[in-house]
Amino acid sequence: MDICELSPAYIRAIAPYQPGKPITELAREMGLDETKIVKLASNENPLGMSPCVLSAIQKELANLARYPDGNAFDLKAAISRRFAVSADSLVIGNGSNDLLELVCGAFLTPGSSTVYSQHAFAVYPLATQARGATGIVVPARNYGHDLNAMLAAITATTRIVFIANPNNPTGSFIPAADIEAFLAKVPTNVVVVLDEAYTEYLPPEQRSNSMAWLPTYKNLMITRTFSKAYGLAGLRVGFGVMHPEVADLLNRVRQPFNVNSLALAGAVAALDDQDFVAKSYALNRAGMMQLEKGFRELSLKWIPSSGNFVCFELPKKNGVSTAGAVYQSLLKRGVIVRPVAGYEMPDHLRVTIGTEAENAIFLEALRASLS
Repeated sequence: MDICELSPAYIRAIAPYQPGKPITELAREMGLDETKIVKLASNENPLGMSPCVLSAIQKELANLARYPDGNAFDLKAAISRRFAVSADSLVIGNGSNDLLELVCGAFLTPGSSTVYSQHAFAVYPLATQARGATGIVVPARNYGHDLNAMLAAITATTRIVFIANPNNPTGSFIPAADIEAFLAKVPTNVVVVLDEAYTEYLPPEQRSNSMAWLPTYKNLMITRTFSKAYGLAGLRVGFGVMHPEVADLLNRVRQPFNVNSLALAGAVAALDDQDFVAKSYALNRAGMMQLEKGFRELSLKWIPSSGNFVCFELPKKNGVSTAGAVYQSLLKRGVIVRPVAGYEMPDHLRVTIGTEAENAIFLEALRASLS
């Protein structure tokens, strides 16, 4: 017998997560100069990271022979101060993706189920399937979450509901009042994971304090990341806020030392530099307007986004999708965007908001690719 056949069938059936193409990979494949490639595929911060973070990391280098603080005391203290939450309600993860895996590890078993929206983040079904649980996919409404349908989809086996706000890859946003009304109706024995990876990019009129709901809803878990607006994607650090008893469960399945010393130090410094976050937000809003203007000029449709990315639709030719061909054409021109056919959006591509110059290069390459 092939040893791999001893793995559970639900593990062998998993289609691995496909990240954005790295610059080095494209350079090798196409024989391009790495310095001239524009990567707008992975929702990274085009400003990089705060100088304060770089300084904190440099100071920590001398301590790399030691294990990191497995309890992340300093980072929890900094998050507690920033968001007025208790340290015992926090779980620190290797990116917010780690928190999604942890909640599945703590609550899912074969035979249980999760509920999430069509076009939602790919890790929700992956983490569900890896536990032998069943994912209940609720059809999207205008590329966003249909909360009423998601509520109706909850069954006796449901343990977790995933809500991404803003959603990746569509950028759709759910008003706070709608989410709170949903929370009030969800059975108390179902964990609601509110994934707020892109919350720092929300315009003022869409912002709210979701953490204020935690005392009322013991089954609410909020996840945040330092990978986006804070620019720490390569360090992999995020956090979850939840009821202390839920946090205790997640810490039981969390790997020891799951976040490295440089990431912990960098995240503390990043939280202290809110001017950098404000600068990142301003650049993103200006870039979004730049891309939307470009799409209008190219007569392309797009999905309004509240994140640091936007999905745009490519017209069919003779009834056939052109998104794949346009993607390949962009690669040949040294521009990396993200295909989203795996999200049941075969006619769309997703592009991250870059600097003004990067956005201009993308739009010019897109114009050439459409001709």
